[in-house]
Amino acid sequence: MSTENEQGKQIETEEYSASSIQVLEGLEAVRKRPAMYIGDIGEKGLHHLVYEVVDNSIDEALAGYCSNIEVYINEDNSITVEDNGRGIPTGWHEKEQKSALEVVLTVLHAGGKFNKDTYKVSGGLHGVGVSCVNALSDLLVAEVHRDGKIFKQKYSKGTPLTSVEVVGDATDTGTTITFHPDATIFTSIEYKFEILSARLRELAYLNKGVRLNITDRRVKDENGNYLRAEYYSEEGLKEFIRFLDATREPLIEESIYLDTEKDGIPVEAALQYNTSYTENVHSYVNNINTIEGGTHLTGFRRALTRTLKKYAEDSGMLSKVKFEISGDDFREGLTAIISVKVAEPQFEGQTKTKLGNSEVAGAVDQAIAQALTNYLEEHPKDARAIVDKVILAATARHAARKAREMVQRKTVLSGSGLPGKLADCSSRDREKTEIFFVEGDSAGGTAKQGRDREFQAIMPLRGKILNVEKALEHKMWENEEIKNMFQALGVSKGTEEDSKALNVEKLRYGKIIIMTDADVDGSHIATLMLTFFFREMKALVENGHIYLATPPLYQYKKGKVEKYCWSDAERDALIAEYGSKGAHIQRYKGLGEMNAEQLWETTMNPESRILRQVTIESAAEADRIFSMLMGDDVPPRRQFIEEHATYANIDA
Repeated sequence: MSTENEQGKQIETEEYSASSIQVLEGLEAVRKRPAMYIGDIGEKGLHHLVYEVVDNSIDEALAGYCSNIEVYINEDNSITVEDNGRGIPTGWHEKEQKSALEVVLTVLHAGGKFNKDTYKVSGGLHGVGVSCVNALSDLLVAEVHRDGKIFKQKYSKGTPLTSVEVVGDATDTGTTITFHPDATIFTSIEYKFEILSARLRELAYLNKGVRLNITDRRVKDENGNYLRAEYYSEEGLKEFIRFLDATREPLIEESIYLDTEKDGIPVEAALQYNTSYTENVHSYVNNINTIEGGTHLTGFRRALTRTLKKYAEDSGMLSKVKFEISGDDFREGLTAIISVKVAEPQFEGQTKTKLGNSEVAGAVDQAIAQALTNYLEEHPKDARAIVDKVILAATARHAARKAREMVQRKTVLSGSGLPGKLADCSSRDREKTEIFFVEGDSAGGTAKQGRDREFQAIMPLRGKILNVEKALEHKMWENEEIKNMFQALGVSKGTEEDSKALNVEKLRYGKIIIMTDADVDGSHIATLMLTFFFREMKALVENGHIYLATPPLYQYKKGKVEKYCWSDAERDALIAEYGSKGAHIQRYKGLGEMNAEQLWETTMNPESRILRQVTIESAAEADRIFSMLMGDDVPPRRQFIEEHATYANIDA
């Protein structure tokens, strides 16, 4: 079709008609827009493929038919998930006119979990199913042991390469799925043992009595054995809470635990009070980590506050308290896990991880209130310790509110409220701007010279900020560097209803970049800052605003050749390709060792830099790691550093 432009010339245009409307059939839609189905095409989405397959096996376990799940990371970064469930049905599906196995592997949202006679509850119902994994794999092999036979079928990018074939006889039942992620879809197809291992450990705690094992066939120890981890829990959340709180000092002798059913809804929970100042409540629905909470969390908090407040009032312990005690005070120093199983979960929220079923709030409320009441009556010493902790928390919160209001009021009264050391950028478009928190005035000065003033702001930090893991909140508001960070970012914290609430709407920069030296001190400062963001500005992490800059470790010079290396492996490869004779290799230990042009070229230029976005794969695991790294218990921290020294840029 052609039409005339303003000059009267004929130009070709595409006809917009019914034929222009593209209908993506089946798995084609998944390959066209993969991020819509698995979140992203980076590391998170890659690992999500494994979770989708494992979820199917867990559903079999929830239904009572599976007790063992094996996960293998193969040498070529393919994944094998093997279970001893009933095996995916392989019979003929009349409606789809193909094998039921092929239906499950090629039709979105197909499967037995939609039939409540087959699965009473299902975690996978929240996900997108194994068909999505099939669509995003360049090879998938399904093997089913069922009805005395072994059935097998191969796929590539969601398309069957073979029909369902009988390849042998079976004396057992179960399903084995092997898939290789499509390298044309994902930015990387390298699986991380630690990420998968942490999720399987979490699933073992959430599903007591089920064995989940992972083997990495890419790595062997000195004895020739593959790297392997085995997870099994007899006590479920009771063991989970001990694991999470292992590096904290307990306030009560034993955790408060319940495993019951209210109004047809199974409720399992474990609570442990400790001497820390942070609240760590993790909630799950059908094994899904509901990071945005929901009705089950509402019911938990309501019951906790009401029951503890009644006990404190009846015992007369609140008679001398001059100010109101809030719900936050009852949760300071509390680590808790709530897990519910819901037949028809309704998820909502930005990331679809907020439970909306109203009936669940009442069920959790009843279960928690009953268990907590019994515990307080049977453990009067622990009950008094908890109430004393609550009163201390209320007193500290009262002091913190005054300190917070003084800082935030001062910001408003002083005009722009920006700290003097901040070198701001000229753009006011939050989506395009970024702020670098830089270690030290010297490096800060270099960064100011090297930056692009249009969209990059620089905020030098003097020394190490306060370790908020071990400090009362009012101490945080007295710390000069932390006050400067709040003022520079423009966010405010605390409302009458929620002292932890963060006003993210006022955030002045889209990217918040931590830029420290590539040495032990730099790593420590970065960890202190990440602890601060995780504990006090968690919403910024969850919304993807926090990044780590990656300065190079080495500069290689030989003649006119000048290159940078970000790892020992890169340096060694470069030496092997150009040689070390006549070469000068400089190890950068500080940002100040680079001039402004070098810092821009290697670390700050969006066209060439490496930025690492900080995300929360597992809130429970992140909580445990920060507690272990920044808490008082030394031996676990030493062990962690020794095990991960390879990755920590530790200098001799």
